[in-house]
Amino acid sequence: MTKPNTKAEDAIIASSEFQQAAMSHKLNWLRAGVLGANDGIVSTAGLIFGVAGATNDSNAIFIAGVAAMVAGSISMAGGEYTSVSAQRDSEIAAIAKEKKELAENPEAELRELAWFYEQKGMSPALAIQVAEELTAKDAIRAHAEAELGISHDDHVSPTAAALASFVAFAAGSALPLLTATATPWPEARIPMTVFAVAASLALTGFVAARIGGAKPIRAIIRNVLVSLMTMGITYGIGLLVGGSLPA
Repeated sequence: MTKPNTKAEDAIIASSEFQQAAMSHKLNWLRAGVLGANDGIVSTAGLIFGVAGATNDSNAIFIAGVAAMVAGSISMAGGEYTSVSAQRDSEIAAIAKEKKELAENPEAELRELAWFYEQKGMSPALAIQVAEELTAKDAIRAHAEAELGISHDDHVSPTAAALASFVAFAAGSALPLLTATATPWPEARIPMTVFAVAASLALTGFVAARIGGAKPIRAIIRNVLVSLMTMGITYGIGLLVGGSLPA
């Protein structure tokens, strides 16, 4: 039979869970940045290889790469801004609802908060004690964190999210763009870019896997295979289209 936790142990567990939630929020931002860079590498490399399959003109490849970087970065930033704005609006609406319920029926809300802590493993006596103390200190914060999993005064900034996505995508795009256009030997342009893209995606796959607690090898293989397939397909299409166009 498992020995029940003491009040001190229950308090430590609750504190640990709050810290883990805060760390998880920060890791989500880091994961989003890594995945944004990953998208920038794959999509820009794919477009560059499509153009490189159709022409050896360095200027055309450079212009296509820059266009892919700019368009992709703006698209990512705009999508992230819209998504985070919707999330922020939902959080604000949910907190407004909690404020109304607290004003109309504070006793029921207190019991509900205590119930949440009981589900985390606290004893009923300690759960109601914690709920009462947190309610007395900041009722809205307590309910927002326990019931909604959000902070009532620390919403995600749509502008910051959009800027982070823009920078991450642009940084990822820069690698295949510079490798494909700055390589001094035209015959080495393709293999050098393939190597640089594969190596960088192996790194982003490793980092993303470690952040998410997954096995790195599987993520690395998946990342590299997808990028190689993308570059191979677009290069082949470029060869077909380029060969069919009039000189």
